[in-house]
Amino acid sequence: MPTPWPPRRSARRPLAPRVAAPREPVDPARIGRRVVRRRAKGMDADAVAAALEDARFDARQDSRHEDLADDVRGPAELAEWERIDQLLAAAPAGTVYDPDTDDVVRAELAAEAAAAAAREAELREAARVAARADELQALRELGTLEQTEPRTGDEAARDELTRRAGGYVQADVDAWLAHALAAHRGHYGDPAAREEAAGLLTPPVLAHAALLAELARLVPGADMGQLAFAGRLATSEPEAAGELAVLLARAHPAH
Repeated sequence: MPTPWPPRRSARRPLAPRVAAPREPVDPARIGRRVVRRRAKGMDADAVAAALEDARFDARQDSRHEDLADDVRGPAELAEWERIDQLLAAAPAGTVYDPDTDDVVRAELAAEAAAAAAREAELREAARVAARADELQALRELGTLEQTEPRTGDEAARDELTRRAGGYVQADVDAWLAHALAAHRGHYGDPAAREEAAGLLTPPVLAHAALLAELARLVPGADMGQLAFAGRLATSEPEAAGELAVLLARAHPAH
């Protein structure tokens, strides 16, 4: 009896539209610090001290306006002038400010570069997951999903398909993953991948896989049609299905 996969649909659903990556939010405080550094470049201690007094005057003036109560750029600029003033006060006489040699600026730039690299990596991973979700959607519509070998990251693609469907459980994809996990197909041949899947897949999928694995061991040669009840039980009662799998493993331990 053939594997009980959901019936093939007659028409393909359109692929999910690509959403533009959100821009990094504007940080007024960071803008203020950068403005101060550009202005302070080449200034000596006396010039920075004068600029600091001007910034303090502006801060006093701004404090009189209620509409500036939530302003963060002004205080950030004042704090930066104060920091640069202290930096030059501790430096040898005649030193001028250079942001290129400022350890604080260097550390900030390094942190910003690392954050930008992390954001770029996230965008690349999101694009990879979306592409794999498109592929799985096409395979399910062609009726060939059950023959497809799972890959690393397919758990995220499954979540993407569920998100696109407005939270609707992707029963066919869940069954495919459970069968692959139970049979150690694709990347699930690696024990580390199976262990990782425990934290990535939903309880019904994990219970389905566990029950399938035990039933296949107890009844060698049983086809998936005969084990279709395992999926129904795991979907409706995942905890009970998991407990049954544990009981079967204890009753008939592997040799």
